[in-house]
Amino acid sequence: MQLQNLSTALTFVLGGTRSGKSSLAQRLVSEHAGDNVLYIATLRETPAVLADVEMHTRIAHHRASRPTAWRTLVLGEEPLNEIADALATIQPKPAVVLDCLSLFISGQLFMSEQLPNDIEDAATQLTEHLVQLQRRSQTPWIVVSNEVGLSVVPESAAGRLYRDALGRANQVLAREADTVYFVLAGLVQKLKG
Repeated sequence: MQLQNLSTALTFVLGGTRSGKSSLAQRLVSEHAGDNVLYIATLRETPAVLADVEMHTRIAHHRASRPTAWRTLVLGEEPLNEIADALATIQPKPAVVLDCLSLFISGQLFMSEQLPNDIEDAATQLTEHLVQLQRRSQTPWIVVSNEVGLSVVPESAAGRLYRDALGRANQVLAREADTVYFVLAGLVQKLKG
């Protein structure tokens, strides 16, 4: 399975936890771009995150799983600007892996002091801005995200808001992507493209 041979393709890889979606994204981008890759890590490494032993282990595992030659951008509070700035300075233009949309949405909409009035609309707009940035970059991107609509209904209101916001964001990416893959238990199904 290979990434489309388009210099500006947007590929969306969707799947559940530990489904193999990040491994697929890394394999696809390696086949296409070799070591000229910008890996965008969307988990904000706040003091609380870094103090969480389990999350620290996950971060270390993700770092160890990707080639050391890849550039890594850890997003902060201004992610769209940070991505645009990084892409403007790297030559030749790299292929991009954004892993993952799930943490991008939670970091931008749920880590602020107040939730947006319409969380689904805010997630839609944020994702549309991300797609616009990808189109302007004129470089291939692979965006990874969790499919959260197939699991149990979250117990908390915040959990349900997050599930709904991410569901809207995933719909935007699936609609705009040139290619969409769904990964389940390491098995890959091409849904679009």
